[in-house]
Amino acid sequence: MDLQGKHIVLGLTGGIACYKAAEFCRALVKEGATVQVVMTEGALQFITPVTMQALSNRIVYTSQWDARAPNAMAHINLSREADAIVIAPCSADFMARLAQGRADELLSLLCLARPMERVPLLIAPAMNREMWAHPATRRNVAQLQADGCTVLDVGVGEQACGETGDGRMLEPQELLADVVAFFQPKLLAGQHVLVSAGPTYEAIDPVRGITNLSSGKMGFAIARAASEAGAQVTLVAGPVSLPTPRGVKRVDVRSASNMLAACMDRADTASIFIATAAVADWRPKQASDQKIKKDGSGQPPALEFVENPDILATLAQSPRARSGALYCVGFAAESHDLLANSSAKRLKKGVPLLVGNIGPATFGQDENALLLVDAHGTRELARNTKRALARQLIAEIASRMVHKE
Repeated sequence: MDLQGKHIVLGLTGGIACYKAAEFCRALVKEGATVQVVMTEGALQFITPVTMQALSNRIVYTSQWDARAPNAMAHINLSREADAIVIAPCSADFMARLAQGRADELLSLLCLARPMERVPLLIAPAMNREMWAHPATRRNVAQLQADGCTVLDVGVGEQACGETGDGRMLEPQELLADVVAFFQPKLLAGQHVLVSAGPTYEAIDPVRGITNLSSGKMGFAIARAASEAGAQVTLVAGPVSLPTPRGVKRVDVRSASNMLAACMDRADTASIFIATAAVADWRPKQASDQKIKKDGSGQPPALEFVENPDILATLAQSPRARSGALYCVGFAAESHDLLANSSAKRLKKGVPLLVGNIGPATFGQDENALLLVDAHGTRELARNTKRALARQLIAEIASRMVHKE
């Protein structure tokens, strides 16, 4: 429950994207937030207060003259209670109102009255592509950002008017990810994090290959956590079926050689490399270009193997890593003797931090337990969700970056 204890004022303005606000509100509540909905007159043309009240479990405010406010100051009460005000959808007209400091209805009034130093304002624009591209809207976006407002991205695709392009509101789960990320401490601001994740696949023939049980979930969680922490993140992913985390640039690869090339191409601009991928140690020396058939002898075909390149060791021994410009973190997926094997692997790879886990207990699971091994000793991160562990690991890495350990 990433938003446990947070109180969100959710503002709705006029636009067809109000239908997404219902699911967004429900998602906020499921993540632990309390949600107070405030609707403009325009929003009432697209969705009813009854719907939003049912989803938020709170009465919905629509007017600055609402007599339910005991002191007749709903704009003060609502803004002072909030941890953040999120306007989704935010129409072009309402963006102009905010940029001008207008305050002639409840939602813009409470935005203007909010204590800016402790109640952030996030807006999710929603409009036609021409409206989004118009110079007036671009000026308003720039003014809102200059005033300290966080303007979220817009989606690209088909719009209710029948046109296609930029300007539609983000999907509810994208909005949720952005709100959750907003509240995370920006421990890696200014850093470029390169993450490898998932298994590799080494072809035997066009239909068979060698791989492992890694799902990539831990690496994807780390990429998300790094992005939440303010870093620019590149994720080099083996063959997995996972959605790309918000704000992360993804590069899909297949084999260990592919992964090495992709990591080497991007290591020159990275400041942190986190090698979570479960890379195959060996590959067939020569993959057949046709499916290998049974010959009736009852014997399997003779396969000759060669060792794959060591991606972590290669990057850890690079000039940038040796100079301290690239901080390398390794992962060890072991089946037994976790401490001994992880400690030995850290020394062998030449990395400052090695993260060990028991592979059979974590592959494909949503939870994990980690053992951090460095030159000073070990630290256990108790079993938890991979998302929670990823955030803990990112905090550990950020601390080491500050102290250059």
